[in-house]
Amino acid sequence: MQLDYGLIGAWLLVVGVLAIAFEGALAAVWSVRLSKRARLVQEELLVERGRIEADIERLRLALAETEVLWQPYGRLLRWLRHPIAIALLQSYARRRVRVR
Repeated sequence: MQLDYGLIGAWLLVVGVLAIAFEGALAAVWSVRLSKRARLVQEELLVERGRIEADIERLRLALAETEVLWQPYGRLLRWLRHPIAIALLQSYARRRVRVR
């Protein structure tokens, strides 16, 4: 029984080329699926980003409204934040605890 090494080499070459072609086709299918999924994720991210930006804008408006509403009380709040005023309030609190 005589083996023809040239024929075996040719068949190995054909099998190798077929394996490479199969892997290439498989990679192409996977890359198409991956690109579709990436597009869907990107669209979802854009929608979420729009929602977040709308929420941020709504928060900015609420903060601006709060600031406008607190303007009449600004002087009172400044006085209450003064260290002497804080000490006075703490003194009243200590006296109230002692009386009880």
